[in-house]
Amino acid sequence: MDNVINGRVSNLNHRVAHIDFQFIRNSVTKHISIEEEVDSILHFASTASPKDYSSYPIHTLTVGAIGTLNALRLVRSKNACFCLASTSEVYGSPLESPQNEAYWGNVNPVGPRNVYDEAKRFAESIAMAYMREHEVNTRIIRIFNTYGLRMRPSDGKVLPNFIIQALTGKPLTIYRDRSQTRSFCYVDDLLGGCYRMLTTSAASLDLCSARTINLGGNEEISIYHSHIE
Repeated sequence: MDNVINGRVSNLNHRVAHIDFQFIRNSVTKHISIEEEVDSILHFASTASPKDYSSYPIHTLTVGAIGTLNALRLVRSKNACFCLASTSEVYGSPLESPQNEAYWGNVNPVGPRNVYDEAKRFAESIAMAYMREHEVNTRIIRIFNTYGLRMRPSDGKVLPNFIIQALTGKPLTIYRDRSQTRSFCYVDDLLGGCYRMLTTSAASLDLCSARTINLGGNEEISIYHSHIE
């Protein structure tokens, strides 16, 4: 299910002919009705690039709040498993790096770009509330910088920016004081982690207190290198 606000239906061309695949063009912020049995719901809906959530701030917040609530209501009615895609942005401008799941973050709730942070923080809160009050089988994945096929050239993230600038012969843009670092994760590795999280038993997750996990690369890379002219 997708409203394609910042995606392309053509990205699904390699799947539409599969007998077990069905695409529903709809927004998760609207009522969701599924007649069939449901095993799991992976709630990955949200704008995720700074350009997008700056252009659609109210929609971003609505997806995180009403969209997550709608998904959880469906999960509860189907007695299914709920997997929420959260983000490293829940840590805000962290005062420690790298962040682990026990860190609470450093977030400005009224900043112009913090609609995404707060939407995901609320989504995490209501998902855990459904787990505690209604025993919904919940797991949360905080996604760090991910790259791979079908990224939009105008996405606004660092890798597409660098690639487009390099291909067009433009200088590579480094923001702020050149001290920032990133960890990158290839999309196939991220999906492998999501699948393992989704298929791990609830008892195993509770045993190691891992209802919420970070997923991303484990190597911190400097965005600026002094030898680049």
